[in-house]
Amino acid sequence: MKAAIAALAAGLMIGAFAASHAALPKPPAKSDAEKAAEAAKAAAAKAKDAADLGKAQDKAVANYKKNKGVSMDGKK
Repeated sequence: MKAAIAALAAGLMIGAFAASHAALPKPPAKSDAEKAAEAAKAAAAKAKDAADLGKAQDKAVANYKKNKGVSMDGKK
């Protein structure tokens, strides 16, 4: 009985090792339309990030001008 359990365990280990080193098939090549869609999506994300940065900078400048650069510690 111990030999059967040991053989079963060894078989499972060999199967797990073989499965972990199996090569997956390569994905299909992207078409020109898919590449163009990805490029457009990346450009839109870059433009959105630039707009968000500009808004954050404008908000920081407005906050600075509102408080006239005075720190909150009250030592000035």
